Amino acid sequence: MDYMYAPWRDEYINSKEEKGCPFCNIVTDDSKDESRHVLYRTKNCFLVMNKYPYTPGHFMVIPNLHVDAIETLSSETWLEMSELVQKSVKLLKEEFGAHGVNIGMNLGECGGAGIAEHVHYHIVPRWQRDTNFITAIADTRVYSTDFEKIYKKLKNIINDKF
Repeated sequence: MDYMYAPWRDEYINSKEEKGCPFCNIVTDDSKDESRHVLYRTKNCFLVMNKYPYTPGHFMVIPNLHVDAIETLSSETWLEMSELVQKSVKLLKEEFGAHGVNIGMNLGECGGAGIAEHVHYHIVPRWQRDTNFITAIADTRVYSTDFEKIYKKLKNIINDKF
């Protein structure tokens, strides 16, 4: 049997899980923005790194309002989310060097949402050859870059450009 060691994950694995909606916890307490990897806040939304990134730099655009259906969002919030998605894609291409970007929402548990009770957009930067055999045959993703370095880099770029 082969083993892959990832000692940097120990802190996450052994941390205490917060109660309630993790996105609402971010909304109500900005004092932990750095430890929760919040990138940016606006009137109705925030950007936060994905704890389980598909690729380096994968983050989310999330409304402050706890809703499970996009059709219940106000036009103001929906437009703000859309604007943040548009700015995020531009930033990832022009400032972060992404060759492409996947954007998407998984609506509802049946739609694949991991946190179905609070809608959110995924913003996933992509590069040529960013997947390899281990993903296809071992159902394992190799994250080739330090998560904290990516968070700080994106935070600095976003604060400078938004």
